Amino acid sequence: MKKIMNKPEKYVDEMLAGIYCAHKKDLKCVEDDLRCLVTTHKHPGKVSIATGGGSGHLPLFLGYVGEGMLDGCSVGDVFQSPSAEQMLAVTKEIDNGAGVLYIYGNYNGDIFNFDMAADMADMEEDIRVESVVAGDDIASAITGETDDISKRRGVAGIFFVYKCAGAAAAEGKDLDEVKAVAEKVCANVRTMGIALSPCIVPRVGEAGFSIGEDEMEVGMGIHGETGIRVEKLKTADEIVDDMMGMLLKDLPYTEGDEVAVLLNGLGATPLDELYIMMNRVGQILKEKGIGLFHTYAGEFATSMEMAGASISLCKVDDELKRYLSASADTPFFKQHKLDE
Repeated sequence: MKKIMNKPEKYVDEMLAGIYCAHKKDLKCVEDDLRCLVTTHKHPGKVSIATGGGSGHLPLFLGYVGEGMLDGCSVGDVFQSPSAEQMLAVTKEIDNGAGVLYIYGNYNGDIFNFDMAADMADMEEDIRVESVVAGDDIASAITGETDDISKRRGVAGIFFVYKCAGAAAAEGKDLDEVKAVAEKVCANVRTMGIALSPCIVPRVGEAGFSIGEDEMEVGMGIHGETGIRVEKLKTADEIVDDMMGMLLKDLPYTEGDEVAVLLNGLGATPLDELYIMMNRVGQILKEKGIGLFHTYAGEFATSMEMAGASISLCKVDDELKRYLSASADTPFFKQHKLDE
C-alpha cells in the first residue's frame, strides 16, 4: 500500500483537519467533532439541507457544503456511515427555523442512522426533518430484471439532487417544496459506471478485489460492490456506447428531451479520458435528438484511487434548468449563474 498518510486510523480526521485549515472562512466543525461539518454562513428562515456518508469519496459528500447547495454534513470513516448522534449535532447547528431536509445515498447504515437522527431531532429539539434517499445507480437494479428500483445505490448522480434542492432552498422555497424538488431530480437521474482498477482502504491495507490488466468491471459500486459483469477492456467509444445504451433504455427518452450530463472520474482517471468519453456522449445524444443542456466533467464522487468513470444523465425541464443554472459557491464546487 502506497499512500501519503500518517497512521491509517488517523486518515479521516487528519484529512478533515486539513480541510478546516484550508477553508476556515467557510467551514467549521460542531462541538469539537471534526466529523460534524457545517457552513459558517447562516441564513435565518431558509430551509437547511444536510447530507452525510462515508469518507473516501471526495468531493462527495462534504464538498458540497456551501452557498447555494448544502448546509452541513456528517462524516463517517472510509466507506462507513456516520453516527446518528453526529447527524443530530449537524442538524441542530444548521437549523434556521424552517426545517431540515436530509439528502443521502441508499445504503443501509446511512438509512438507519439518518432515520434515528431525524426522530431525535423531532423529539428532543422540535426540529422538523424530511428525508430524500437518492438511488441513481442503474447497475444495482436493472429495469426488467427487478421491479424494486428502491434497491439502487446512490452514487455520483446525487450531485444533481444537491444542486437543485440547494437552489430551491436558496430561492426561499419551504421544506415541502424543497423536498419535492429533490424527489423530482431523483426520479430523473440515472448513473452507470465502470471500474478499471480496485482501491485500498487505509485501515485494510490491501485491495479488496482484483481486476485484470486487460479487464474492466461494468457497474461496479463506489465501495467495490460487484457490478453487472467483468469483460475485456474496450475502446472509449465502445464503453460509452454500452453505458449510454443502458442509461437511455432505463429512463426512456423521446426526441426533443433535454439532459444535463455528469462525467465523473472515480479517483485515478485523467480529465483527458473523461473528455474523450464526453465527446462520444455528445455524439450519441445528437443522434438520438436529445438536447444537451449543460455538462460537468471531473471528480464529483470518487472511490479513493479507483480508476474508472461514471456517466450520470439528468432529464431536465424548465424548472430543473433554472435550479441547475443558479450560482453555487462551495470549497469544492463553484458555478456562476448559467445563461439558460
